[in-house]
Amino acid sequence: MPPVRSALTAILGPTNTGKTHLAVERMCAHSSGMIGFPLRLLAREIYDRVVAMKGEQNVALITGEERIEPPQARWYCCTVESMPIQKEFAFVAIDEAQLGADPERGHIFTDRILHARGREETMILGSESLRPIIRALLPDAEIISRPRFSTLSYAGAKKLSRLPKRSAIVAFSIEQVYAVAETLRRMRGGAAVVMGALSPRTRNAQVAMFQSGEVDYLVATDAIGMGLNLDVAHVAFVGLSKFDGSRRRRLTVAEMAQIAGRAGRHQRDGTFGTLAGEGSEFTPEEVLAIEGHSFPRLDWLYWREAKPRFNDIATLIADLEKKPHRPGLLPAPKVIDLLVLKRLAEMPDVNALIRHQVDVARLWEVACLPDFRQMGEEHHSRFVASLWQYLGQNDRVIPQGVYASELARLDNIQGDVDTLSARIAAVRTWTYIAHRSDWLTNPPAMAERARALEEKLSDALHDALRQRFVDKRTSMLLRKNATDVGLLPVEIKADTHVLVDGEDIGTLRGFAFRVDPAAKASDRKLLLAAAERHLTAYLRQKAKDVSMAEDSEFSLAADGEGKPAIFWQGEILGALTKGRTLMQPAFTPVKAVSGLEGDALREITTRAESWIATQLAKSMGGIIGLLELAQQADVDGNVRALAVRLADEGGIAGRHYLADAIAALPKEARGAARKGGIVFGALDIYHHNALKPAAAKWRAALFAARDNRAMPELPPESAVHLKAWNFASASEARNAGYRRIGDEYVRIDLAERVIKKAHEARGQGNLFGMDMAFATSLGISENGLKALMRDAGFRPAEKAPERQLVEAGAETETETETEAVSDIIPEAVEVLAEETVLTPEAEVADINVAAEPEASTQEPDAAPAAEAQAITLTHWRWVGLPKPRPPEQRQPRAKPQHQKSQTKGKPQAKPERAPVAAKQSAPLSSLALQLAALKGLKL
Repeated sequence: MPPVRSALTAILGPTNTGKTHLAVERMCAHSSGMIGFPLRLLAREIYDRVVAMKGEQNVALITGEERIEPPQARWYCCTVESMPIQKEFAFVAIDEAQLGADPERGHIFTDRILHARGREETMILGSESLRPIIRALLPDAEIISRPRFSTLSYAGAKKLSRLPKRSAIVAFSIEQVYAVAETLRRMRGGAAVVMGALSPRTRNAQVAMFQSGEVDYLVATDAIGMGLNLDVAHVAFVGLSKFDGSRRRRLTVAEMAQIAGRAGRHQRDGTFGTLAGEGSEFTPEEVLAIEGHSFPRLDWLYWREAKPRFNDIATLIADLEKKPHRPGLLPAPKVIDLLVLKRLAEMPDVNALIRHQVDVARLWEVACLPDFRQMGEEHHSRFVASLWQYLGQNDRVIPQGVYASELARLDNIQGDVDTLSARIAAVRTWTYIAHRSDWLTNPPAMAERARALEEKLSDALHDALRQRFVDKRTSMLLRKNATDVGLLPVEIKADTHVLVDGEDIGTLRGFAFRVDPAAKASDRKLLLAAAERHLTAYLRQKAKDVSMAEDSEFSLAADGEGKPAIFWQGEILGALTKGRTLMQPAFTPVKAVSGLEGDALREITTRAESWIATQLAKSMGGIIGLLELAQQADVDGNVRALAVRLADEGGIAGRHYLADAIAALPKEARGAARKGGIVFGALDIYHHNALKPAAAKWRAALFAARDNRAMPELPPESAVHLKAWNFASASEARNAGYRRIGDEYVRIDLAERVIKKAHEARGQGNLFGMDMAFATSLGISENGLKALMRDAGFRPAEKAPERQLVEAGAETETETETEAVSDIIPEAVEVLAEETVLTPEAEVADINVAAEPEASTQEPDAAPAAEAQAITLTHWRWVGLPKPRPPEQRQPRAKPQHQKSQTKGKPQAKPERAPVAAKQSAPLSSLALQLAALKGLKL
């Protein structure tokens, strides 16, 4: 029975015709088969597809850097260089056969076209431009044209910002690729990057990122033009020229079409064009040729002797440079392996190890090592020569220690994209070496180590590319359609970070969103818009939570500038600002709150104002009591006027400030004032509820809001005496409830109690001794006590005699001195004894408050008799308080003008004092006589 004739078919056509898919289907229909692909990446893609159909144990993958070959494998996916043509298969196919015209690899494709045959069927897949050369070299081949499934049309030049989604931007230098990818990161959230220098694993990861829709743009070199199946809608050329290794030239129409043909998939149409502003445009003829798939025909392919002789190096080189004997074939240009072989032939150390034909054949194998690192002819030759020193003598293998140390040197995932790419290229070299079965003592183990390291570095490179050229956050926000972008899940972490669909866009503190500080300035608007879009519903619910919150969840505190503000659960809502009156402050929401929409803003504002009113009613009872007193029609008008003025001062005022109001107050009306809660102190007038800690805090806030200033820091609530504390002014200290005495401060009500005890000890005399145990129990120092007593009208004195009388009837010296004596006896002195006594309710409250910081301290008169200690008296003299004068009478004292002496050195005689005529006066009271005697005046 005659043998069955093998079918030879050439499937020709443009890209996107399904040629590769047809070949895979035909291979799987046979009992065995092999396809040679132009790229390791494409071989791996088809391998995975066939494994899914035939099972892993039946499919092999053979490339220069990867070898998976189960013992019973029947279907092989290989790179063209790695095809095991010595094996017999029922089906054989060569993909992208037009690469036979490639200066570097063309001779390999030509050899497979001429000699690789399947037992039952052979397919040659390629461009329509192959038709004449296939017809010339293989006259028996059946040529079938496959039309493109979809339309490819020219879209003109577009700006980068105007490119449609699912676009591939093709550049022809690493610098251009990086520049475009950086721009897309800022404008569109990022792009995947595909370059020939990347490892297959990294390219797979980058392509997967584009295919999955994580990014909408792909920036690549012309590597995407060969075999990569991508879901691309538009291809944009950054330029139309490239450096081919020897010169910069314009792309051929076939190369343009090969790249542009990546646009569109199956029956989906695609477009191509250029980037506007880059200075490159297609000519009308080129556009017509690409759209019509009409390319110049190939009349020749590159060829090189596939089976050279190994008699010696000279014979080997001569065979490799031999010219083809068939028409349509051209000798291959000097590719890297032949150039390396020639350099090795010139090295004495290399020639010294060549003794017979086996050595020549082995040297040629070493010279064919691919230059993955792109080091160039010179450097790559030196590297190959160093390997030959191991492979050409002794055990004729590379020592395992050398191999392991080289891998260890490359095991470093630190560095930028270029550094990691260089390491991966070096690892690919050692991976190729490990797949040569006779170059190492234990090739499988070394191949596994190299494969693991390449994967590790590839993953690091993918991460570096992603970090540099992809802003996942921006990409995610831009990628979502406007209709569903508001439905993305929003998560607020405990650390206030805001995650939208898992991406961190910033922090939310209170109602204020702050963009991630690591975001670029160009991304801030996008993130703010995303926050506004996604957080609206969340903030609306948060505003409702504020409106329903308990009073305990709110607080009054200083904001970042020290001004009074209202907080909810520690988050600022707004500030207290000047209102109509002191007790009617305004609530001004912070910017983040005021930016909320209608109902949400109204709910927060209403709840905050309600809480402020509640707290003022609870804490500022003193002022409220004064205002109520001022409204009582049955109360004397002077009392009402005093209440209004005291309320305006926050419930506490210096006695000198209200001197005119007190002077106008009839004695019979003072009972109503005391009944209304007003305490008449020797130095201060206050409402008995105004000294409570809560009142002091709110009073500080109200005055700060009225005056638009920072809220002062307040002492601890239990403090009655302050040594290391500085108030900005006397009014600030008074608002806090303290009076300054020298360099110290004491609480106003306790200062008044010290003064009250002094007056009680004085009785009707002017010189007296008193026990100051109560003052010292408060922590008041000796200097502080002197300052307080001086302010109250007392001066230290020597020990007073038991009895001191002043004889009446003495004549006054002058009218002026008589008037001075009457001024020393102020009206305040008359009421001190009766008016410094606190009301019973206030006294009880004050005693309790005063006892808190000194729980173990009791007043001397309350101590048990058994524990009584010796009493040390201090002696004082009452001189009285100066009578306050109306403001219009308080004029600054004029400085005396000294006349220059006309006669130098002679003192001027003082003018004699004119005698004052004696004036009849009314008899003085006994108190006046006593005071005059103390002053040493002659009456």
